[in-house]
Amino acid sequence: MPPRGSEVLGFDDAMSTDHDWKPRVLLFLREEDEYGDAVRDVLRQQVPSSFANRPTDFSVHTVESFFQQHLGIDPAGEIHARDWLTFSEQSLRMITAGAVHHDEVGLRAARERFAYYPHDVWLYLQLAGWWRIHPEVNLAGRAGHVGDELGSALIGARLVQDLMRLCFLLEREYSPYAKWFGTAFNRLPCAPDLAPVLSRVLRADSWQDREQALLTAYELVAERHNTSGITAPVATEVIQMWDRPFKVCWGPFPEALTAKITDPAVLEIANQWPTGGIDQVREILWSTAQRSQLLALVNQPFTSGGGDGVAG
Repeated sequence: MPPRGSEVLGFDDAMSTDHDWKPRVLLFLREEDEYGDAVRDVLRQQVPSSFANRPTDFSVHTVESFFQQHLGIDPAGEIHARDWLTFSEQSLRMITAGAVHHDEVGLRAARERFAYYPHDVWLYLQLAGWWRIHPEVNLAGRAGHVGDELGSALIGARLVQDLMRLCFLLEREYSPYAKWFGTAFNRLPCAPDLAPVLSRVLRADSWQDREQALLTAYELVAERHNTSGITAPVATEVIQMWDRPFKVCWGPFPEALTAKITDPAVLEIANQWPTGGIDQVREILWSTAQRSQLLALVNQPFTSGGGDGVAG
């Protein structure tokens, strides 16, 4: 199981070989083993320096040290709901992918604990995702209506990314980092229908065309939610907010998802961070060295300030 995201995920191509690309293997020892240094010395002496004209690499871990390195947590310990909001999705995708060729140390069992989010955490991340979309879905038209097509396009692009992230959640797949985000999205079952519509949002020359493509994209993601059975079907409605000359599509998805959460710890998070946002911070504080900072932030209540975002 390589310690590099794109290698283990199978996204690499010929260009990927131009830096730090090499045959590598991870060797895991039991926690009680006391000869890790001796094993490393033998590997340095015995492993050939190159294979197929590529430099080789290896590393020696225990299961705990590996997960501490990549997630900052002991995989054998208790994993709280708030912990899941501190793990980088790229790291989660990486450590749960790749082949385990031999296992007498409990590596497979440790990986299975992180195979995907616990059910109620998954519900919370979806409601947070919908809440990122809901307040902004009218803004592409609002910006375009005052002649700001560049601003409208920027808002549209952000909504495209948020809809794509929501699709990863709907398909129960961790999303990779930016370089492979679109590649992984195009492999999702929903991509054949949705990707052309999202491309129309990005390529639209006018806010009216952008608005129409966003309405279609919203409806497609809503349909995916409803056919999945995550909640009872949620009705959507196309409206003109405050009789303004642009349309938005709405559906009470956050409310439906919140009603399905039963874990008190997750409900507490939903009450503290009801409109999404804390899950985005981990994209900034993604290093395991920063996990304590992020965990402290997760424990802080969300405060919503006023502004022009919805009302202006």
